[in-house]
This record gives sequence, C-alpha cells and structure tokens, in this order.
Amino acid sequence: MTSREERSRRRRARRETVSGLRPEYAAELADGPQAFFEPLRHNCPWCGSGRIGGHLLTADLLQHKPGRFRVDRCHSCGHLFQNPRLNGRGLDFYYRDFYDGLGEQQLDGMFGGRTTSYRRRAESVRPHLGGVKRWLDVGTGHGHFCEVARAVLPEVEFDGLDRSEGVELAERRGRVARGFRGPFTELAPDLAGEYDAVSLFHYLEHSTEPLRELEAARTCLRPGGHIVVEVPDPGSRYARLLGRWWLPWLQPQHLHLMPVGNLRGALSDLGFTVVAEQHRSAHEPVDLVAAVWLALEGAAPRDDLPWLPPVGPLHRALRGAALLAGVPALVAAALLDQAVAPFAGRLGLCNAYRLVARRG
Repeated sequence: MTSREERSRRRRARRETVSGLRPEYAAELADGPQAFFEPLRHNCPWCGSGRIGGHLLTADLLQHKPGRFRVDRCHSCGHLFQNPRLNGRGLDFYYRDFYDGLGEQQLDGMFGGRTTSYRRRAESVRPHLGGVKRWLDVGTGHGHFCEVARAVLPEVEFDGLDRSEGVELAERRGRVARGFRGPFTELAPDLAGEYDAVSLFHYLEHSTEPLRELEAARTCLRPGGHIVVEVPDPGSRYARLLGRWWLPWLQPQHLHLMPVGNLRGALSDLGFTVVAEQHRSAHEPVDLVAAVWLALEGAAPRDDLPWLPPVGPLHRALRGAALLAGVPALVAAALLDQAVAPFAGRLGLCNAYRLVARRG
C-alpha cells in the first residue's frame, strides 16, 4: 500500500470513528456544560484565604469542547486555580479522546519525539539523586521519559503509574518494569517505602488535591529518598504577555498552578528538604509557537470532531488552507523561541520549574 493510500485509509477510519462517537457526545452534552462543574468556591484551596479574584477566562483551545473556564488567583498566597472546578464527570468528559481514543496516536507521537527534553531532565536531576535504585514516575503516560532516562541512569529500575491505559502500554513495550494504573493517592499505601525516587513531572497541576499527591509521594519514599516535582511556572512573564494563548494554562485540564514559594513551603511542611530548584533546565522553548498555533486553531474552521457539528469536504479544505497560510508565522515564532531560550532565565520567561527534595 502506498503512503497516499495509507493516508486515505486513515482519514476514512477516523471519519468512521468520529461518526460512531457523535451520539455518545450528544448524550453527554444533553444537560449542557454546566453539569460538568462543582459549585463555585469562595476561598483558596491552598491557603484557605477568602481574598480571591478572577484572573483568566478562556475556552478549550485544543480540543474545542464546549464550555468556559475561569482561573482565579489568591491575593494572599498567589495560588491559581480553576473555579468552579470540574467535577468527576467533567474530568472524564474533557480528558476523553485527548490522551487516548482519538488523540492517542497523536499524543504518543508527540511525547515520543521529546527524547532530547527527557534526557536533559534526567541529566539535570542526576547529580542530586546519588544511590537511587528504584524510581516511580507518577503520571508516566506512555512511559517515554522512563525509556529515555534508563540510558542516563542505567543502574535505576523505573516503574510507572498513571490513570490511563497508556501505562499498561508502557509496561507491554518494556518502557517501565511495572505499570500501575489508578489514582496515586489510592495506590500509594500498597507501595509504601518501596522507592528511592518519586517523580511528578507535569502531574500536580492536573490533580484535584495536589497536597494529597505530595503526601502520597512521601508514603512511597524510603527515608532519605528524593521527590522530583516539575510544574508550569505561573510567575513566567510569558503568562502575562501571551494571556489566554499561553499554552501552560491548558484549560480545562490544569486545575492548579503553584508559585514556586508555595510548593517549597508545602514540601517543607511534609518534612522534605529542597536540595535543588531549577528553572532554565525545566523550560521548554515553545511558548511563542504554541501561542501562534492556538490563535490559528481558533481562527481556522473547526476540524471534524464528535462533540461539534459534522463538517464536509469544503470545510476541511478551508481549514487546511487557513492553517497553511499560517505556516510562515509558525516558523518565525519557533525561531524566536529558540533564540530567546538561552536568556529565558534572566528574562523571567521560563515556563516551568523543577524542585528536587530529600525526605527527612
């Protein structure tokens, strides 16, 4: 089969999948997006202060599923959080077909292509993790980080944990020694004291209760073990400059965005000692190109998606033409991202930070 025939076959298969999913999504949306949210809260979930206010109002800029999402800021501690927050039904709805289903192949390819980033991450934390033999990667997805990190840390055995079926795929493909599927806070007691290192790479921001996730990590660690936490940095100047087009807002998936001082304090309260705070090595130079892409996606006609009305060939052709016209802007933004990256730390533009802390 030629590559052209294969692409045509995949397009037909996708259209059939979309058509099959459309009744399910119609039933889910029958009560409207308001059914996906908890009641509005009036205090900060991090410090309890009632001094909170609206910071950002946006939509689902990636999947274009219906709904509006608000991020509030606590004026006492600086914590940012989705308010009202998605309930269990809402989390299921907005995650569906993102990391699995319709989105599985695309996401697997995207994360699988980040070998350099994963290697840099492993090399950045290696000097602080002497003697590590067993490592649990929480929110491992398809296990790509573990696969790459083994080359940097060949003496370490990596296990993975995730809510999605991706962790089972990771175990089948040998990317992790053992794969655990389910909520971390529920599985942690069975893994108590088993690990020298626990990593939460871009995981806490997705959690409904991030402080409980940190407690679960402490449970899994042996005394003297290390936790590695990497999250988006809401203090990045890009967050202010790019507004709703800053990718790490990632609504509605990101429920919490924690200033670095807040996370350091929480780790200290749990008996951890922070041994490293890294900003430049946690930064991914994608802010500008991602902002341009999100803007193009917002302006272009929508793709054929099961939660939106059906589209025809003309609509798809118009979408292709609109995105093609934006290629020069995407290229320019990508080049500028790379040019700015060496100075991101000094300019306050790093879009993430990483903490390494030792359990007392």
